[in-house]
Amino acid sequence: MSQRYRSLPSGSGTALSEAYDTALLDLDGVVYAGGHAIVHAVESLGTARDGGMRLAYVTNNALRTPAAVAEHLTELGVPAEPTEVITSAQAVARLMSDQLPTGSRVLVVGGEGLRVALRERGLVPVESADDEPVAVAQGFGGPDLPWGRFAEAAYAIAGGAAWFASNTDLTIPSARGIAPGNGAAVEVVRIATGAEPQVAGKPLPPMHRETVLRTGAERPLVVGDRLDTDIEGAFNGGVDSLLVLTGVTDAARLLAAEPRHRPTYVDRDLRGLLTGQPEVTVEGGAFRCGGWTAAVRGDVLALEGDGRPLDGLRALCGAAWTTAGDDVCGLDAAQAVAGLGL
Repeated sequence: MSQRYRSLPSGSGTALSEAYDTALLDLDGVVYAGGHAIVHAVESLGTARDGGMRLAYVTNNALRTPAAVAEHLTELGVPAEPTEVITSAQAVARLMSDQLPTGSRVLVVGGEGLRVALRERGLVPVESADDEPVAVAQGFGGPDLPWGRFAEAAYAIAGGAAWFASNTDLTIPSARGIAPGNGAAVEVVRIATGAEPQVAGKPLPPMHRETVLRTGAERPLVVGDRLDTDIEGAFNGGVDSLLVLTGVTDAARLLAAEPRHRPTYVDRDLRGLLTGQPEVTVEGGAFRCGGWTAAVRGDVLALEGDGRPLDGLRALCGAAWTTAGDDVCGLDAAQAVAGLGL
């Protein structure tokens, strides 16, 4: 769906895990939420790996080190090595090391994952603006990050330090619901300073560059739950993507997506890696998938038929994105989406 909904060749039956050599998987909202694996994630990833697909875990969350993330995944039943984890902390550390001399002092507003990544690039983490840092690195620090860290960042930036952010996700999924993410914390510092950070994480090029350098993927498939990070990052990198509906994006948001936020494929969860996606066909302005037919009638997005709800959503995406083009926000899709029960 990068430009509009598309699929593997009709009748091929090719599973996505066979069509692509590497899955570039987001973590929060895709593999786990908080400390718990998302339903069907463990068995689906195990089957994909056993079938020959390489798995790489690409996260905008800069809190933990790759080793800690890999340990967590292994505890959940998804065996992973630290080298299979790529974080926005690593991406921002490379971005900073490209611009700063080795040994530069960097004020850290974030967690251990950011500190380790900076040290790996020859930079020296410090804790106070009084340490005369030449730059500030800001990443997600978890729910217990002291408010005073934002003040230290503001003091350093006002004193001339360059400002870098691992990512700007406004929210992050948790076991209890949607919580403020690093982007919300970045806004605090922006309001205090009037400055703008250089950002490394998805959907921006530094994160895609870091991922390609570390995985060597030749036919990658980005798998995520967020339109504005995972899917836009795939769009910017020119690679295909699978949206799963286990995180922050629901059916209504997907239908309203602008072109750069439209995935190649959509599925309910990670079981979508193990199947081929059904074809969406068009005839006379009507889009068909499974037992469903969708069409735009005036400013209403209509859906008729029966069958698997996901097929209905795929038909709706074809109709909305192809017929309405960029002007999908003008369509009334509420009734059609509600009828699918997604």
